[in-house]
Formats: sequence, structure tokens, C-alpha cells
Amino acid sequence: MVSPQGKRRIEISPVTRVEGHGKVTIHLDEDNRVTQARLHIVEFRGFERFIQGRPFWEMPVAVQRLCGICPVSHHLCAAKAVDHIVGGENLTPTAEKMRRLMHYGQMFQSHSLHFFHLASPDLLFGFDADPATRNVVGIIRSNKPLAYQAIMMRKFGQEVIRATAGKKIHGTGAIPGGINKNLSVAERDALLAELETMKKWSREAVELARRYTLDNLEEVGRFASFDSSYMSIIRSDGAMDLYNGGLRAIDRDGKTIFDHVPNERYLDYIAEGVRDWSYMKFPFFTSIGEEDGWYRVGPLARVNACDFIDTPGAEAARKEFKSLTGGKPNHMTMAYHWARMIEVLHSIEAIEKLLADPDLQGTDLVASGPRRREGVGIIEAPRGTLFHHYRVGDDDLVTMCNLIVSTTSNNEAMNRSVRRVAEDCLSGAAEITEGMLNRIEVAIRAYDPCLSCATHALGRMPLIAELVSADGRVIDRKVKES
Repeated sequence: MVSPQGKRRIEISPVTRVEGHGKVTIHLDEDNRVTQARLHIVEFRGFERFIQGRPFWEMPVAVQRLCGICPVSHHLCAAKAVDHIVGGENLTPTAEKMRRLMHYGQMFQSHSLHFFHLASPDLLFGFDADPATRNVVGIIRSNKPLAYQAIMMRKFGQEVIRATAGKKIHGTGAIPGGINKNLSVAERDALLAELETMKKWSREAVELARRYTLDNLEEVGRFASFDSSYMSIIRSDGAMDLYNGGLRAIDRDGKTIFDHVPNERYLDYIAEGVRDWSYMKFPFFTSIGEEDGWYRVGPLARVNACDFIDTPGAEAARKEFKSLTGGKPNHMTMAYHWARMIEVLHSIEAIEKLLADPDLQGTDLVASGPRRREGVGIIEAPRGTLFHHYRVGDDDLVTMCNLIVSTTSNNEAMNRSVRRVAEDCLSGAAEITEGMLNRIEVAIRAYDPCLSCATHALGRMPLIAELVSADGRVIDRKVKES
């Protein structure tokens, strides 16, 4: 669209091959220079409000409806929060290991889905490839063995979820204080039958992502990239732990901002800002401030922040990953894919260790203790650190809910990636091509955003209605402040 002043506005709507609905707007001046580029989240889901007044024990099942892609992450995070309410945070060995197995199954299937089905068409065919080919159908037609591998890896992860949660989507396995089933010997053996194949394919996936990064290092190094801080949960000994741990944050140089922060103290370290053009909030570290305290989460953050990974193949892959930057944090946005596949390998290695543990066939499933009126759960979801915080009244009904979803924490970073690519690819261009615009979507996809998960609270965004003429003039404009 061209305004009467000669300025141009480009809109990418919707952003494709991501979960949820979003759009990008880019403003160009008279010389085709980018003056503004933003990722807008255009849907709103009010989970923080409409679960108020519901019994707290419904939360692990109810909050899964935030998303069909990552229900397990919300299921387990909510369960961890309500564990504290029933005094059952010290889970039995069977309960904790069943939950961990469920979580690693979720990580395995979600990462496989994103990398092979959503991101790999850009990596394998190129950013400028014909969009009719640059998709999952194109992968199936051009590389059937890889497509089959992708489908079967996701299927295996979903079978792990079914065996631990009762069903593949919106399961009921985690309950306040524990779990409602153990793993039968038959379920265990069915998963073990596929294990060696999954390990082989996971190693190949790491190699595919590693080779892409190194073969295209010059472009990957600058594409949508910038220095940033990172945050994840970490085990007490500094190991990567995707299920439980304290919060760790590091700065651009790898120096510690805070470390081993207990879950219940997260609000002492993190706050959320709002902007009038997005339904998604903008979290930041309170010690630094809203302007510069933003950070990144997810696979890149976890691999950057941890001291080591406690499974052998993934640890070897992590060391090679870190050697690329001399042990310093890797700030390449496209390196999210390599880190993501390292976590796939870690997940299948962790699943192997858990399946060998007889505690999974135990019968002591639930713990309890003194009742409380508040609980916080934090977990590493596939897309990054996830927070669930509940308060309940004397009647056991939820009175307050606060969610900080992984994609929300990456909001500022995604917007910076969009601006970086827009400025690099579009500024001064005589012609705007589909491939140029796809590069902006490639940058967003690297974060594997779940946009519907992240739009759970309204903040202070106003309702704006504009009447625009055919030539781009704003004829009338009304604003209703929230």
C-alpha cells in the first residue's frame, strides 16, 4: 500500500508455518528504506481470566487447551504448580520419572515436528525456492526417506506421551501430587523396540542441522542475529534439566546475571511490559530494566546457559556447538535449529535411561503434605521457559493465574530479528520479491513460536478502529482505551 506521502506499507499476513496467527508490518520511506518492522500477534485468548473461579485440581487438564501443539508442557507445568498447593511437590520416584518420560516424549515430538515439517523446507530448498515446492509436501516428493523419518520420529514421541499421559493430546496423566498411572511392561517394551532407530535418526538430525550451519556459516552468522541475554532453568550442578531446576540468566558474554533462583521467587527477577500494537507481552529482567533487560529462551538459550548435558551423545554435540564460538554464547538466530536437534538427541538418550528404570513400574504414585494457597511451576517447554502461577481461596477455587509462556519471552527478540532481516534485505531494493519476504518468516520460524499460547492476557492494549479510503487516507479513527 502507498500513502499520499509516498511512504509504503508491506504486510505479511498470516505468517506461515508457525502455530497461531500473526502478521508482520513493514514501513518504507520515499527511498524504500525500512523505518519500522513489527511482528503483530492478532489473536487473543484469555486463559488467565476465565480459569479464575475453577477448582485448582482442574488446572493440569484445563490449561492444555491453550494449544494443541504443546499441551503436555502446560499439563506438566500446571501440575508442578498445584503440587505445591497440595503439599505434594516431593514426588514419589515413580511419579517424577513418569512425568519426566512424558516431558521428553513431548520435547522429542515437538522438536521433530518443527524442524522437519515447518523449518526444513527453507533449509533444504533455499529461501528463494518456489513456495509451491518449499513446504512439507515438497519434502515428501523430493526426499521420501527423510519425510518418513520425520513422521516416525514424531509418532514415537506421541506414543511416549500416550503411554504416560493416557492419550496423545490433552492427556490426564499428571495429577496434583503425582501421576495416575505407571508404565506397564508391555508399554515399555513397545517403546524399546523403536529406540535404536530413533537414536540413529536423532544423530542424523543433529548432523543435518550442524552441516547446514557450518556450510552456510557466513550467512547464518549475520542472518537475523544479534547479541542478547539468555535464560533457562538449570540443575543444581549446572546441567541442562528440562523438567526441574532453578532459574539461570547469562548476559551476551556468558556472565551470570542471576543463578539457581527458586521457582517461587521468579517475580523478583522478571516483569512484563506491554506495547499498544501487540496482544503479546514483553518480559524483561527487573535488575536491568525494560529497555535493555529483554532476553531469549528456548534451545539456543538452554545450550548456551548450561554447563553440560548429562547424556553422552548430546554432550559431545554441545561441546562441538560451543567450540564454534570459543565457549562463549552463540548468538546466531539460525543456530536455534542446531541446538534444537541437540535436544532431540538428549531427549531420546534420556528416554532410553528412563525406560531401563524399574521405578516406572512402581505403584506409589501420589504424594501429599500441608495444604497451601499458592503454587508456582516452571518447566522448559520445547520453545523455552514456561511459568504457571496460581493462587486459590479457602474454597479451593483459583483466584489468580499468571502465565509467562516461552514465546512471550522471545517477543522482543523476534521483533528484533524481523527488523534486522527487513533492513538487510528490503532497504533500498528496487523490487520486493517473495523470497525477500520469506526471509522474514524464516527468522520468525527459527524461534518455533507458538503464538496462540502467548496471547493469554490482554495487558493495556486499546481497541483501535480506522476507516481507510481506497488511496490509503485515514478518514476516521476511534480509540477505546482498555
